[in-house]
Amino acid sequence: MRQIPLREFRTRGAKALEAVPKGESILLSGQNGPAYFLVPVVGDVAQEDREIRRAMAKASLRESWRLAEEAALSEISDEAIQGEIDQARSTLDRRKAG
Repeated sequence: MRQIPLREFRTRGAKALEAVPKGESILLSGQNGPAYFLVPVVGDVAQEDREIRRAMAKASLRESWRLAEEAALSEISDEAIQGEIDQARSTLDRRKAG
């Protein structure tokens, strides 16, 4: 996979892509690290779309897990989580009844 600086891609666009072999994925990187993937469309577009969405979902989960670790939320017990769920449901039930 080739890596192209985001700034170069913005300013030179198609010219920056000329050196990349046909069919190869490209990683666009910004100042804070990887920013975007450019993935060629070949074959079954629907299947490729599912795979890309799956990869994006995994990346999002990893970020959520990282944030949870930083906030020490990963240390909350299952019982505490269930208690919060029960409390939220009770509040909703009272709103519906009232």
